This record gives sequence, C-alpha cells and structure tokens, in this order.
Amino acid sequence: MLMLSRPSPNLRVLVVDDHELTRISLKLALACQENIQVVGLASNGQEAIEMFECCHPDVIVLDLHMPVMDGWSASHYIKSISPKTQILAYSSIEEAHLQCTKAMSSFDDVCKKEASTTELIALVRQLGQRAGNSSLSG
Repeated sequence: MLMLSRPSPNLRVLVVDDHELTRISLKLALACQENIQVVGLASNGQEAIEMFECCHPDVIVLDLHMPVMDGWSASHYIKSISPKTQILAYSSIEEAHLQCTKAMSSFDDVCKKEASTTELIALVRQLGQRAGNSSLSG
C-alpha cells in the first residue's frame, strides 16, 4: 500500500509572557517559521487559561513569573484538563530552580530566556511532534 505524504499541519502555539516586547518578539520569531501558527498571546496565567480554552494550542510557551496567575498555576490547571497539551516553561530563573521546574509533571520541557531563537524554535517543534504523536495514539 502506497502512503502519500500530506503536508504537515500547522503547529498551533500560544505565547504567554507578561512583557509585551517578549510576547511580540516570540510571536514574530515563531510565526515566520514554516508550519508554525501563533494562535494567541497572553500576558498572565489567567489569560493563558482563557486563550487555551478558545484556541486549543498544541504547544504553550509559558513564562513562570507573571502577575495575576503565575506559570506554575496555569500549567497545572491546563495539564489537569488537557494532559496532551505540551507546555514549555520559559524563564530566566536560576539553573537549580529550572531543574526543579523541569521535574514537575505540568511542564514538558524548559527553556531559559537566554537561549537562542533557533534553540527555542527547535524545542517548540520537538514538543509539537510529541503533541501530534500523542493525539494520534490517543
């Protein structure tokens, strides 16, 4: 049986950060990539949950320290209702705290804000593949 390859669907990404310049920069960096669609921007954890519920992203790039609701609380809530959604903790916290964050089940990976754009995009794509694989198998 011959399998025809289909064009890969867009990877749906939600960007959450309390700094406007960071949100816009991430949106621009991600949106110009092939097969990546930024479906929403949020400035705190509460907005992230609202955007998640209406936009259904595959991957969430989530800052940890934000007003109203932090990234830890938002990720815990989102994972409790959608365990297959991939969440990338995006923060400038110290390495020791970052490893603790990575060990938490509500985050799928972590990325320091000092990381290169190429590294961030690679992580988002990697998580997107996981999201796609889990939605196919589940």
